Amino acid sequence: MGQAETVFLGGGGEGHREPQDLLLRMANRHGLIAGATGTGKTVTMQVLAEGFSAAGVPVFLSDVKGDLGGMALPGKAEGRLHEAFLARAATIGLDDIGYRGCPVTFWDVFGAEGHPVRATVAEMGPLLLSRILELSEAQEGVMNIAFRIADEEGLPLLDLKDLQAMLRFLGEYARDLTLRFGTVSAASIGAIQRRLLVLDGQGADRFLGEPALEIGDLMALDADGRGRVNILQAARLMQTPRLYATFLLWLLSQLFEELPEVGDPEKPKLVFFFDEAHLLFSGAPRALVEKVERVARLIRSKGVGVWFVTQNPDDVPDAILAQLGNRVQHALRAFTARDQQALRRAAQTYRANPRFDVETAIREVGTGEAVTSLLEEKGAPGVVERTLIRPPASLIGAIEPGVRAQLIAMSPVAGKYDTAVDSDSAHERLARRAEEAARAAEAALAQVETEKAREFAHARRYEPAANARPARSASRGRETPAEAFAKSFARQLGTRSGQAVVRGVLGGLFKGR
Repeated sequence: MGQAETVFLGGGGEGHREPQDLLLRMANRHGLIAGATGTGKTVTMQVLAEGFSAAGVPVFLSDVKGDLGGMALPGKAEGRLHEAFLARAATIGLDDIGYRGCPVTFWDVFGAEGHPVRATVAEMGPLLLSRILELSEAQEGVMNIAFRIADEEGLPLLDLKDLQAMLRFLGEYARDLTLRFGTVSAASIGAIQRRLLVLDGQGADRFLGEPALEIGDLMALDADGRGRVNILQAARLMQTPRLYATFLLWLLSQLFEELPEVGDPEKPKLVFFFDEAHLLFSGAPRALVEKVERVARLIRSKGVGVWFVTQNPDDVPDAILAQLGNRVQHALRAFTARDQQALRRAAQTYRANPRFDVETAIREVGTGEAVTSLLEEKGAPGVVERTLIRPPASLIGAIEPGVRAQLIAMSPVAGKYDTAVDSDSAHERLARRAEEAARAAEAALAQVETEKAREFAHARRYEPAANARPARSASRGRETPAEAFAKSFARQLGTRSGQAVVRGVLGGLFKGR
């Protein structure tokens, strides 16, 4: 089927009928959807996602309120909402709304309302995990050491129990590791372990593990050549905002790392909507913000367009905001002096239109209307316009659980991620090494005990009879040679030399098997 070179966003505001079309070849220059709660950001995201899908561009977006599932079904050509849509279509010059559902794939970190989404601990990396756990600088340093040692020792970090085992391993060898990496304190390790327990209780054990998500499954087309719309069910995930934000950042990083360079394609390979984007930057350390800046700057050459969806443009750092060429600004409420300053700054970022005042327009646009600026052919920002957003072709709102279950069962990835896999990794390998070390220690102990017993027997054999002491009856608790040696060896283990013997045996834990 033929596919358009643009995505029709809307038009017709304030008697101005010029359409607002997003050029597909400029869609990898990123975008912003901003506005106060209830002004229409979610519907705008739905309209853009529909347009990208129809043009053969896969989409990934988050359903933070549970009302995007209806995208899988066509809109209803009846009722009051339909009448409002017809009036809107007539105003903006849209001949046919064309009610139609999108090819949707549902995902869910918890596996309840979509296919499970998993990432390995190694893929997340120490920086993102430290962000989720809200670690201090010292604790983040310990996390980095854990990853470093795991790489050196051939200990794959796949799931949560692997990381917990690796931290226990660090605790046992903290003194030796301190000479190489600096202080590895028991307090830091304990604090990280406690945070991991909290994360485990929040369901992170379902997210961290295998099989890990394959990026190619997010970039599929249906039989008609339409891009699949990947919807992450995030209502429950939003209860742990840092996990939500870090998961999306991890996904964005994976796209950046795995996709090849394609320059400026005629249309994106994937469009990624980052809803509730303020959660990513709120309280984020500078290193993390710099990582996002770098990904946003360079991922466009991988053919990926990123749209940040948030309440206020001020939620996005200036270095990233400057890279968002396509902008849809819904109404901002200016109740305080700070709000007024934010409104003024937002208005100043648009290319002025002599027909109206941008600051006033941002304050006055109604629900479903926005101030828009889309990139022109040569990449220059378009003149700002007041735009009525077009009606969506798919259903607005939630989807029935039974319908969702049917769509999940019919999905191209049905069954691929449903069952978790517990591979041979750090937890299992460290357990085997500990067992082998324990057996070696038992063997060494038995050998020493045998030698001591022989020496004792030999000494007793040649002891002069005159010096022999009267024998005591067993009833008075006389020790056998083995019992005497066992007590002596137990005391020896408490000395430095005894500890050195055992450490020499257990030192095999540091050696790869």
